[in-house]
Amino acid sequence: MKNFTLLSLFFALAAHGSTFAQSFDGYVLYNLQNQNTSYLIDKDGNIAHSWSCNVACNYTVLLKPNGNIVRGGKYASNQLNGAAVGGMVQEIDPAGTIVWEYIYSSSDHCSHHDITLLDNGNVILTAWEVKTSAECIQAGVDNPANEQWPTHFIELQPDGNGSATIVWEWHMFDHLIQDHDATKDNYGVVADHPELMDANLLSVGGGPGGGPGGPGGGGYDWFHVNGVDYNADLDQLVFSSRFTSEIYIIDHSTTAAEAASHSGGNSGMGGDFIYRWGNPSNYGGAGSQTIAEAVHDPRWIEDDGRPNGGMIQFFNNSGGVGGSSVIDAIQAPENGFTYTFAGNSFGPSNYDWRHECIVSSSGQSAQNRMSNGNTFVNVSGEYMYEVDANDNLVWQYAAGPTKAFRYECDDPGVIALLGEDPCGLLSLSEQKMSEISLYPNPSEGIFQIDGVNMIDQEVQITVRDLYGSIVTQISNGNQIDLTNNSNGVYFVTLDFNGIQTVTKKIILVR
Repeated sequence: MKNFTLLSLFFALAAHGSTFAQSFDGYVLYNLQNQNTSYLIDKDGNIAHSWSCNVACNYTVLLKPNGNIVRGGKYASNQLNGAAVGGMVQEIDPAGTIVWEYIYSSSDHCSHHDITLLDNGNVILTAWEVKTSAECIQAGVDNPANEQWPTHFIELQPDGNGSATIVWEWHMFDHLIQDHDATKDNYGVVADHPELMDANLLSVGGGPGGGPGGPGGGGYDWFHVNGVDYNADLDQLVFSSRFTSEIYIIDHSTTAAEAASHSGGNSGMGGDFIYRWGNPSNYGGAGSQTIAEAVHDPRWIEDDGRPNGGMIQFFNNSGGVGGSSVIDAIQAPENGFTYTFAGNSFGPSNYDWRHECIVSSSGQSAQNRMSNGNTFVNVSGEYMYEVDANDNLVWQYAAGPTKAFRYECDDPGVIALLGEDPCGLLSLSEQKMSEISLYPNPSEGIFQIDGVNMIDQEVQITVRDLYGSIVTQISNGNQIDLTNNSNGVYFVTLDFNGIQTVTKKIILVR
């Protein structure tokens, strides 16, 4: 926990949203569980846009590049009931019209907790499936008194007719190992198979952090998977389990049949775990437990030049001193499309980066890393806030929804909703000299300047990054070369002999 002075400042300002020096300009998207409205707020706490929906929300709401939101919803006729039960997913346009929705709820399955978006517009849901006591016994589970609800994922593809189709799925029940019953096909030495889940790792009907159904009660939530994220570069999913105190990575490049097996996909391992971290004792591995109890919201930090890019960051609810909440980031040891297993465990031996949260929560919570290195923190039931790379508090807001995310000013979804310059970063003179253009934009490195004779005038051209740092300066030329710079958004200022200036936004993408 931070010192008393910092906490005193924080709570003194908590009555209203407040902005501090060096905060990263952008917008926060969130909803309040069991309420119908989703909100996009600016850095001052003003509502920039809201969506009034026909059903209460579940935890997660995400922004698409077209300005629509995708949200988990509370289906009114759910037959299964447990923590963060959902039962449906919806895409909703800025006017509040449902583009499509899909109900995933019956007596033997139901979606819950989290969703993640794929670049192709598909959506992945976390869900339960019901396994009878007899099915659990056949899988080598020791004395299951009742049915169990293991985790599975489904991928939905919108069908263009207001609904969606399941195009991929993965089931935890297909990837169990046990050393209890030698008569069963999945019998083996647990320590020899870190790629599989020990069927008897947890007490049936729940595990550490809660009883049957986990926090909130109800049902027999076996593993309590509560967060999922997708990495398009690797075509992999990372997810978190509250009850096992671990995060896991699986291969998404598989077919549905390969996902049910132990071979296939980019990894060659089918649907088995290609990485796991946080509690090596779960598979007989060496090393200490680094995720103490609950864990939520694992996600890859974008690898686009921002600090710690490529690491996996997550909300470690009780990982700090005295069981306080922290945000940890680790560099998973990538080896192509698999991960190095050395010393009888998956590395690293400890977190590579940590932020000690200024308040704690045992619940969902969320976080994400900004392109300038700042970290957005959503402590469920407490506050949303932002710290810079030196761990200084630079922004806070007096609301702690279950799950919220910060979207940057250049995010396509924000631009689609609020216009080309949603944060007011461009000069007003851009409107006065709109005939000047830079093309192609986006570009892979070379930008041409058109619309004015650059040769016969005294023109100073300055290129700055998002943080205002000068990248390059040239005089009188009609071409900008950024081939040696990192991908991202830049601002080009043309100064016409001190008489007129024009600022344009360009995007570098390779």
